This record gives sequence, structure tokens and C-alpha cells, in this order.
Amino acid sequence: MASRSLTPFQLTATLFVALLATCHAGSIAVYWGQNDGEASLAETCASGNYEFVILAFLPKFGKGQTPQLDLASHCDPSSGGCRGQSKDIKACQSRGVKVLLSIGGGDGSYGLSSPGDARQVALYLWNNYLGSASSSGPLGDVALDGIDFDIEQGSAKFWNDLATDLKNLGKNGGKTVLLSAAPQCPFPDEWDGGAISTGLFDYVWVQFYNNEECQFSAGQGDFMDAWKKWESVPAGKIFLGLPASKDAAATGFVPAGELTSRVLPLIKGSPKYGGVMLWSKFYDDRTGYSSAIKSNV
Repeated sequence: MASRSLTPFQLTATLFVALLATCHAGSIAVYWGQNDGEASLAETCASGNYEFVILAFLPKFGKGQTPQLDLASHCDPSSGGCRGQSKDIKACQSRGVKVLLSIGGGDGSYGLSSPGDARQVALYLWNNYLGSASSSGPLGDVALDGIDFDIEQGSAKFWNDLATDLKNLGKNGGKTVLLSAAPQCPFPDEWDGGAISTGLFDYVWVQFYNNEECQFSAGQGDFMDAWKKWESVPAGKIFLGLPASKDAAATGFVPAGELTSRVLPLIKGSPKYGGVMLWSKFYDDRTGYSSAIKSNV
């Protein structure tokens, strides 16, 4: 059968649809570091499934404390054992994967007592994780791409100061420091809300789990109400945060088929749609969730 050439109008329409699909093509972000038996960082990035890998966590900092990294059994930072991760981090970055350090978490000893305290924490993060860190840095001589705010306890004060200081240190140091946040889906977030309102955050991966009033199981209406509120924040891209298995969270798991057929079609049309965030690599290893959804994200 002879092929027919497209008219200029058909060609333009076809290109527009393709461009629209590309504009709203999403990414997958995954948290790594808190479980024994998950794939290495290098293996995580080599999978090709993730555009962002978030190292979890720096759960101790601020208020005069000596900051302490915790990557579970992956390495022992107190003996310098986590410096061995530098090779894997560089391998991730060479593949174009952005690697961020998450500060805070559900457990830990952290907080900020003043704008000056925020400045000291920002300087610590810059000197040890973001700038040209020396080989004696906690993760060796790597320069991570940014900082993730997973603030889930303590005071809500001064996180905006920390965000501002981190961005300014990056500007002065000739580096783009990416900022992300992982608020709970009830809007506004009790802890991250003030920082996000600065307009400095590139990515917000909202935890639509362990929050029964706004996760998808609450019903499409409640879920979309929450999503639209998060769309309104002055941030770059908004991600749908989900557990990668039923075991990864108490509530909020959405089977891959339901996500791709019922949930993503509701939000992918948003100009701020960024993709899906998963907790965590350990659970994704066991379910293959990211592989199941990647072509639809």
C-alpha cells in the first residue's frame, strides 16, 4: 500500500501532540539508604528507572549538635566508611541522575534555633556535601546536586532561612543547588510549608500516603482537592509521593495498574506535574513498581 504524506496541518497537529506528551512526561524519584538489602547506589542508577535518587538521611543537625549521617547498614559514617559511596555517587551523576541528601526524616534529633543556626547548618551542608568537598567529607570528594527537606517533627521555624542560605551559597559558589521537599499531603504542611512558600524549591514530592484524608483511597474528590492545593505552591514541579509496596507504608499504596489507569491521567495534564516519588528503593526492589509504571509516568 502506498503511503500518504501528511498535510502541513496534520504534521503540525502530530508534532503538537508529541510535544505535549513530552512536556508532561514525568520522572521517578526514589529514596535510598534506610534499609538493609537494597541495591547499591550504582545499581540503582544503572537501572535507568530513576532521574532522582535521594540519600536518606541526615537525621541529626542544628541546635549546636554535630551533624550525623545515617545510611543504615550501607556504611558507618563514624569510621569514615561512607566515603566509599563517592564512586557510586559519581557513577549516578555521570548517567545524569541527580543525587540529593535528605535532611530530617521521621526519626532523629534535628531542628533550627535561629536564623544564625540555619546559616551554620547551610555552611556545613555546603562544605561537606555540596561544594567541592574534600576526600575527608562524610561521603568523600563528591558534590551532591542538592538538599531534600523531609522535616517531620520539631519546630517549623527557620527552615525558610536554611533554604535561602543554601540557594545563596550555591549562587556565590557558581553552582545550582537543587532544593526539594517531602511534605505530607494535608495542606499546608506543618513543617515544610514555610520553606516551600519562599519559592526557592525546584521539586516538591508530596507524601500521598499515611494520610488517609488526602491519599487516593480517600476518593477522587479529596485526592484532587489536595493535589490542586499543592499545585498552587510557588515551586517548580510537583511529584506524587507513593509507597513502592504495601509494606512500605501503613496506608496509601496504589497498585501499579490502578496508578497508571486511574490516578496519573488525573494529574499528568498539570503544567507542574513532575512525576512520581517512591519510598523506597528497598521496597521497589521487591515489587518492581518503578519498572511497572515508568512508561506511563
